[in-house]
Order: sequence, then structure tokens, then C-alpha cells
Amino acid sequence: MRIITVNVNGIRAAARKGFFDWLLKQNADVVCIQETKAQIHQLEDAVFTPQGYHCFYHDAEKKGYSGVALYCRSEPDEVIVGMDNPEFDVEGRYIEARFGKLSVISLYMPSGSSKEERQQVKYRCMDFFEIKMQEMKASGRDYVITGDWNIAHKNEDIRNWKGNLKNSGFLPEERAWLDKLFDEMGFVDAFRELPQQEHEYTWWSNRGQAWANNVGWRIDYHILSPSMKGTVKATDIYRDERFSDHAPLTIDYDYAMPE
Repeated sequence: MRIITVNVNGIRAAARKGFFDWLLKQNADVVCIQETKAQIHQLEDAVFTPQGYHCFYHDAEKKGYSGVALYCRSEPDEVIVGMDNPEFDVEGRYIEARFGKLSVISLYMPSGSSKEERQQVKYRCMDFFEIKMQEMKASGRDYVITGDWNIAHKNEDIRNWKGNLKNSGFLPEERAWLDKLFDEMGFVDAFRELPQQEHEYTWWSNRGQAWANNVGWRIDYHILSPSMKGTVKATDIYRDERFSDHAPLTIDYDYAMPE
């Protein structure tokens, strides 16, 4: 099973940069997209329903903002739009496809970098989603929660960690929250299931020469329910082309997609 997650920072802009040409060569079972920045009526071009996939979108009510999507090679048994919280669902931050006992989620966690008010929104979303993850763990289902979590977990997940200790995305409270998900609740950071080279990141600021110098952050994840531990076969961060300020993260699993 192959699952890709990518924050496209505007799906129409990513299309112009060749994202869909690349995608159709990847043979993914599920593609999880964040930050579509479009309403469904703006995506009538056939490129946005790639051949061979069942496509599902959850738009933000605000135009040109947020939004998530799922492209599924097999038709899901059910698609759940929204995390059942009005504050976050109007921003289009969660969509889930169910295949038998497997759930694959595209999640776009709020960013708190613009102002303190948004950081408080992020904390509320973290608190709510932790409860949701407790429910997931107790459900007996297998979960792959992919997406832009907007948090770098440890020092090795951010190039300039010393300079970002007081910045949103690397705050002690945010990192401790991921500690809790992984260490106490048993969820799994799929990328770290395998040995990785140094300086593997998924997002680079558009300021300065961050991309060219690989001054990045790893804030895009596949996070697995405890039942999925041990299934990761291969990981890849694709940097040969640049479709947005994030790079696609592909993970292959020793797990058969339910029929």
C-alpha cells in the first residue's frame, strides 16, 4: 500500500507547476492533499479529478483558504467530511476515507505563526484532536493520519532548532503534545520507523535561500494507530521538483488495502 501526503499551497498553482503530471506516475493507493485554496466549483478542469482515482474535497468556507482532499484508487466504503467541530470544519481541515477496517485521513492542522489569536485556535484544535485520537485508538480500526501538522517534533526535525524555540511550530507545548501522542498513547511517526539520513525536511520558508540551503522543517507526517506499527516498508521525500513550499511525503506499507 502506498500513501502520499502533500501540502500543495494552492492546488491550481501546483497544477501549473506539474504536480499532476508527477502524481500520475506514482502509483499511489491514496493521495492526501492539504491547502487546496479553492472551492469545488473552481476545480472543474479534468486535471483535478485525475484518471484512476475517486476524488473527494473538503473546502473552507473562506475563499482561497485552507481545504483538504483525498484521491483514492479504490472507492471508499465511506467518506467522512470534517472532524465534527464547527470551529475547524468551516476551515476545511479534515477528510477521512474508510476502506474496511482502514481509515486514511488528510489533516491540515492550523498554523499559529501569523498572530497569537491563531496560536490559541491551534491549541484548541490540538486539544480536540487528541480526544478524537483517543477515540480512534479505542475503535479497533487501523488509522493512517497524514497531513500538515504544523509542528516539528524534535531537534533533528528542524535545521535551525535553536533559533526557533520560541516560534509557533516548535514551541515546547506543541512538541510535548506530540510526545504524548507517540510516547503515552502509542501512535507511530511512520517516517521515523526506518533509519533516516540527517536533515530530512518537508517544508521550507520562501524567505531567503531556505530551499536552496535545505534550511527546513519536518512538519508533514503519516501518523499511525498503534495497530499499524511495524508496517512501514519505505519512505521518500520528493525534492527533484518543487510544487509548493512543501515536498510530497510518500510511504509504502506492508499492508493490503481492504477489498
